[in-house]
Amino acid sequence: MTTSVEKQSRAPRRIASTALLWALQLALAAVFAGAGLAKLAADPAMVGMFSDIGAGQWLRFLVGGLEVAGAICLLVPLLAGRAAVALAFVMVGATITNLVILDNSPALPLALLLLTAGVAWVRRAQLP
Repeated sequence: MTTSVEKQSRAPRRIASTALLWALQLALAAVFAGAGLAKLAADPAMVGMFSDIGAGQWLRFLVGGLEVAGAICLLVPLLAGRAAVALAFVMVGATITNLVILDNSPALPLALLLLTAGVAWVRRAQLP
C-alpha cells in the first residue's frame, strides 16, 4: 500500500517526465511539419530527391501529407500515440530508401524512427 508521502514524492517526477514527453513531441512535430511542408511546397531539393527515388512525384505528396498530418496529430493527446506509430513507419521507409536507393546516410531517419518509436512506446496505453 502506498502512502500519501510516497505519492507526493512521485508527483514531481511524473510532471517532469510528462513535460519531457511533450517537449519531445513538440520538437518532432516541428521537424515533421517542416519536412512535410517542404515536400508539399515542391522544394527543389525534395523534387530532385523523389525523382532520384524513381517512384514518381505522387510519393512526395503522400509522404509530405503523412508527415504534416502526423505532426499535427502528435500535438493532440488522444492521437499522439497513433501518430507516433504512423511516423515511425514512414521513417522505416525513409531509412530503407536512404540505404538502398539513394545511397545516403540513414542517420537522420533512423534517429527520427527511434524517437517516434519511443513516443509510441510511452503512449502505448492509448493504442488500440
